[in-house]
Amino acid sequence: MASYSIVENIDCMRKSGLASLAFYYFDFRDEKKKDRRGLLSSLLFQLCDQSDSYCDKLSHLYSTHRNGLQPPHDDALAQCLRDMLGSLGEAPVYLIIDALDECPIASGTPSHRESVLRLVKDLVDLRLQNVRVCVTSRPEVDIKAVLEPLEFPSISLHDEEGQKQDIIDYIRSVVHSDRMTQKWREEDKERVVRVLSQKANGM
Repeated sequence: MASYSIVENIDCMRKSGLASLAFYYFDFRDEKKKDRRGLLSSLLFQLCDQSDSYCDKLSHLYSTHRNGLQPPHDDALAQCLRDMLGSLGEAPVYLIIDALDECPIASGTPSHRESVLRLVKDLVDLRLQNVRVCVTSRPEVDIKAVLEPLEFPSISLHDEEGQKQDIIDYIRSVVHSDRMTQKWREEDKERVVRVLSQKANGM
């Protein structure tokens, strides 16, 4: 919910030509949306659509890989992104990486999540004045261990009453408007709202 508001506000700047924006949402249910390659590919294509110089850099990557016949390695995609972000004279670039905790931690060495966290650290360590990186996630130990030392501002909504109330209100509106659940007894609806809001764990 919070990331939607962030993207909506920055998108107004993008439409006015004041910024570039690339957004990515991790989803453990979608094989294409839970690893570093998916993140990089999405960010590159979104940025390419917003700047001629970004498009030139992606075209160069394409041509150096036999015009698309040879899939580029993840490291080549990451270098292309760094080249784009390092372009001089570009408007501020906002990279929104949402639901990082949905990126799997159990498969591969390094895991998908470790690879993404390394990428985020690399992007922040570039210290580019025109680049803003926003990451949303549940406060999981491995994610906090990488992000907290990076010295950029963090805001925890995990235990905020306003966040919890927003979740409760959203679940209640769905339960009371859905055709199937409208037929339930009021006490059953409230039980569902209570259980789901507790399991949401602040997200």
